[in-house]
Amino acid sequence: MSPHPTPSRMVFDTATMYFRSYFGLPSSLKAPDGTQVNAVRGLLDSLARLIDQYRPTEVACAWDNDWRPTWRVELIPSYKTHRLAPAPAVDVIGAGGRGAASGQTEESPDALAHQVPIIVDVLDAFGFPVIGVDDHEADDVLGSLAATSTLPCLVVTGDRDLFQLAHDGTRVVYIGKGVAKHELVDDQWLLDKYGITASQYVDFSVLRGDASDGLPGVKGIGERSAAQLVTTYGGLDGLVAAASDPGSTMSKGLRTKLAEHVDYVAAAREVVQVVTDLPLPATNLAVADILTDDARLDQLATRWGIESPVERLRQALAVSGQRNR
Repeated sequence: MSPHPTPSRMVFDTATMYFRSYFGLPSSLKAPDGTQVNAVRGLLDSLARLIDQYRPTEVACAWDNDWRPTWRVELIPSYKTHRLAPAPAVDVIGAGGRGAASGQTEESPDALAHQVPIIVDVLDAFGFPVIGVDDHEADDVLGSLAATSTLPCLVVTGDRDLFQLAHDGTRVVYIGKGVAKHELVDDQWLLDKYGITASQYVDFSVLRGDASDGLPGVKGIGERSAAQLVTTYGGLDGLVAAASDPGSTMSKGLRTKLAEHVDYVAAAREVVQVVTDLPLPATNLAVADILTDDARLDQLATRWGIESPVERLRQALAVSGQRNR
């Protein structure tokens, strides 16, 4: 039985899911012509498993139209710098891949880049809603889809930054340990894990930093101390105010650390904060209304040797659609 039986909107961090599939499944998973398809298979199986388990009323795949938006880089130049391809890479921008509007591409193996157009084709044949917004990341699309939902929302991701969304009817289906071992993140989960709430997560993340995104954090402040500071001072605004108040009880050492990073703290907060008010394209997200091009889908399934995962997702969508009619 689904642990989330009420009507819901389930939105997927697509790139995170196919990246994890690529690195988590064997490279021996290939199409009849020898093309590696482990990312394709893994994504489809993950979608099928989660849709079958939760039976959502609405679904959407969020897309990275720009994986490293210029406006975020202008605020924090080191943002995702370490992920840049060192030389011209396979251009997957036109195919809906993790390309940047500036023309920069994210470093990824050719065997993964070549699978992105296949993923695009298969999702399109399914009639699966895929949504991206120029100059914004999938995170921003997910945040906006959650904020505009009239239903309880489930955000599927392996990105901890999206924990900031886990409040007001939204829960994060965190797949950091795999889809089968996913965790449902809400305010109580965050309190148990970090001692903070979702509304405090951005400030916590800014202080702690995130090496995977090129965010250094405030030197000398780790995860535990970041949580304590956010709780004690109510967030970054309270911290900065206390640091500039000679009458506060803040230690001299902490005052010095914050003074050295005051510009970083202000910029990083804007970078980490997910945009929740994007003008999203008008798209019908209802599972019951998904129109699959069965002939094209069958052709793609045969060509790429993905008949089984295609059928599993087809069945999951059919059951969820029937349940929600």
